[in-house]
Amino acid sequence: MSNTVFCKKFQKDMEALDRAPLPGAKGQEILQTVSKQAWQEWQLLQTMMINEKQLNLMLPESRKYVMEQMEKFLNNEPTDKVTGYVSPDDIVEL
Repeated sequence: MSNTVFCKKFQKDMEALDRAPLPGAKGQEILQTVSKQAWQEWQLLQTMMINEKQLNLMLPESRKYVMEQMEKFLNNEPTDKVTGYVSPDDIVEL
């Protein structure tokens, strides 16, 4: 049976991550409070943000922006929108 964690994103017990996704204290905090599903959803959004905004993660301001958006996403706060993305839920078939 897999480990579970009370996910702060979904506010329920869910499957836990296998290991800390980041080094240090922040990684340990995420490991203890974020589910595998929430982290996977964040990774998808993060990838879209990096691509759309053409972020260079070698630059400190880009890394800071991504970390701020991650905190917002995991805490159920509004994040910046990815304007070019259309959710499959929003597609209307004719």
